[in-house]
Amino acid sequence: MERHWDAYCGLSLVHFLAFPECRSGEVSILETAEQVLLDDFFSSIEISRVDSPEVRRKVAELIAQTHAKVDFGAHPMILGNRLNLNSLNNGERNNARKALEPYIDQAAELGAARFVLLSGPDPGAPRRTEARHALVASLQCLAEYAHGRKMSLMLETFDREVDKKALIGPAEEAVQVAEELRRDFSDFGLLYDMAHMVLLNEKPLPALRKLKPYLEHVHLGNCVKIPGRASYGDSHPRFGFPGSENDVPQLVEFIENLFEVGYLGENLPNGKKPTVGFEIKPQPGESSTDILANLKWAWRQAWAMVGQGQRA
Repeated sequence: MERHWDAYCGLSLVHFLAFPECRSGEVSILETAEQVLLDDFFSSIEISRVDSPEVRRKVAELIAQTHAKVDFGAHPMILGNRLNLNSLNNGERNNARKALEPYIDQAAELGAARFVLLSGPDPGAPRRTEARHALVASLQCLAEYAHGRKMSLMLETFDREVDKKALIGPAEEAVQVAEELRRDFSDFGLLYDMAHMVLLNEKPLPALRKLKPYLEHVHLGNCVKIPGRASYGDSHPRFGFPGSENDVPQLVEFIENLFEVGYLGENLPNGKKPTVGFEIKPQPGESSTDILANLKWAWRQAWAMVGQGQRA
């Protein structure tokens, strides 16, 4: 692609995966957020819980000063506490919803525009329809709560059979959820991750075409699909990791498909420039610096090849 990507999109980073030591307190959330926000490669950050009010205030000030966009990811709390928004037990489902409300408040303090979450576990084919209705009910409540804080809700699709084993899930079923939510919440959206796509055995163009009316964000990432190999599952290794699925050729295809469906392009109807995010995590023996260098290299290589017929 001859034109710079800035003409088509901004780039973001999932902070809490790129710097996993933040969750254990080994490194500073503020310092690592600053590293991202002062890097002109990124114009957006995807952050998670910041429990200290003082640190949260400082991170919010830094976000405002750098004019960065920010999304808030609830994944660590949902997965870490086994919260199930599609539980068929009313008490369990309501507890999950209530547990997330304080994090919507945190997200608002940080200036987040979108609150990103995932569904609960897949209960199996016989109960999926019932579970999807339960999920929709939970999301409607959370969307109402988020709207009161000038924020929208975004649901990310995950694998169903390999690692997270989530209800949502395949693109077609994600669309069913989005259709119901959009009746009352026009800004509800879906997030599609190219690593989860592989784990769902989906192909980029058909999936993106289905999702496009509700697609608000995408993640670029990698996975290991073959059992027994290092970092098997939804571990988001760097691009080109040994035994993994995604590298520069797959990035080129995914980017080209984003243009094909109109997620990327010139003079988009809504007038807003979309964001493309990187969800990459250091594997054993790697550092955050390593994987940041890797994703920048892979993106630059892929962008240069978009539309040039060089994938082979």
